[in-house]
Amino acid sequence: MHPLLLILVIVLVMVLLLWLVFGINWRSMRNYERRHQRFLSRFRAEGTEQLRKLFFGAVELSDMEEHFRPLAQYLAANERLGVSTTDEVEVITSGKRKYDLLMRDLSNAKESIHMEYYHFGIDRESRSVRRLLMQKAREGVKVRFINENIGNFPIPNIYFQWMRRAGVEVVNFSNTGLSLLKFLVTLSYRDHRKIVVIDGRIGYTGGMNITANYFRYWRDTHLRLIGDAVAGLQVAFLDTWLAAGGRLDKDLVTFFPMVQDGKRPAGKEKQLLTQIVPDDPLAPEPVLQTAYEWVLHHAVKYVWFQSPYLAPPPSLLNAMRSAAARGVDVRIMVPEVCDTKIMRPINHAYYADLMEAGVKLMIRSGQFNHSKTFVCDDYLSCVGSTNLDYRSFGIDFELNTFFYDRGMAQHLKQLFEADLPLCHLLTPEEAKTTLWQRFMRNIAPIT
Repeated sequence: MHPLLLILVIVLVMVLLLWLVFGINWRSMRNYERRHQRFLSRFRAEGTEQLRKLFFGAVELSDMEEHFRPLAQYLAANERLGVSTTDEVEVITSGKRKYDLLMRDLSNAKESIHMEYYHFGIDRESRSVRRLLMQKAREGVKVRFINENIGNFPIPNIYFQWMRRAGVEVVNFSNTGLSLLKFLVTLSYRDHRKIVVIDGRIGYTGGMNITANYFRYWRDTHLRLIGDAVAGLQVAFLDTWLAAGGRLDKDLVTFFPMVQDGKRPAGKEKQLLTQIVPDDPLAPEPVLQTAYEWVLHHAVKYVWFQSPYLAPPPSLLNAMRSAAARGVDVRIMVPEVCDTKIMRPINHAYYADLMEAGVKLMIRSGQFNHSKTFVCDDYLSCVGSTNLDYRSFGIDFELNTFFYDRGMAQHLKQLFEADLPLCHLLTPEEAKTTLWQRFMRNIAPIT
């Protein structure tokens, strides 16, 4: 074969593969229901009226400030999770604090441990978590673990095989046994969620994975929750568990002890209105992206974001611009240096557009800030796994926690302000983009 013809064939094959992986919009009700069919079937067979109320109607929206009720209604539409309550919540900004709390709660587990992480490392702290999971499994605790096997590809399979041998039930998120075509079209999907549910009562979620970066080096924001809202984390985990091929040996209702408890814990008169919001690329619509756009379109005073990556889809970018243009104080705190080389020029390529529209770019120096949060108008706040980029809003499986509470909003606002001494406001000179940065911005949707 002529060399030029061979090169042409190789290029065409690469283009075809890229199109299969990134170029098809797989959002459809059929794909969504097929992915979630095992959970839906279990719920239809075993779901009680108490469970349905816990998932979809635990709180009357009259308890919420009227301005934000449409958002909560949208997030709960089409049998998505409704607003529930949190009895106790700790916002964790220290990796060591998360490690200490998590190890304590895992040690005290009596019945079940459910764990789902985008990254699960082999460093010292991660191995300690793994050893504890294996120990609890040997003690008779049901330990279920979802392995993001594509994202954790560098880690040898034996690392997880030893967990299985100790009694930990491990399922892989991505099915590498699919046909080549099906594998290619799902290859880009990642389980970017971070979920732990212990005995159905204690939940962890947010931005922190299980690796040394989070435990020792980076600044991040995570949550420890107790209360009915933990049911939302349990639903998200069990849905993915069954979709990935995991099995459940008990009736669904037994995974939700708050249904059996029946009463509000003594002394818990003030509970936070909380909404767990999972999203995935097979859902009929981009739920979290639409929610972020709603917040920007309806904000009155301010919306402050923290995100390590900045590559917003066009409609979200326009929502940021229009909010700033009508006088809303839109701020985005991004790290001065990203952890990945590919995102550095992409982040920078959006600076000029946003700054010209009146969005304030707060460039944070010091330790890498991996937080994904926002706070709006002293009432609505959010902590999750979702970055302000194409991948989070369109390709990855994500999960965010929304709070409708003035106290929590004030706390998240104070955390934002505590980072400001490490920030400087982007200058016009810094916002100038190079040809390379503009090129990288154009390919951001497939990174």
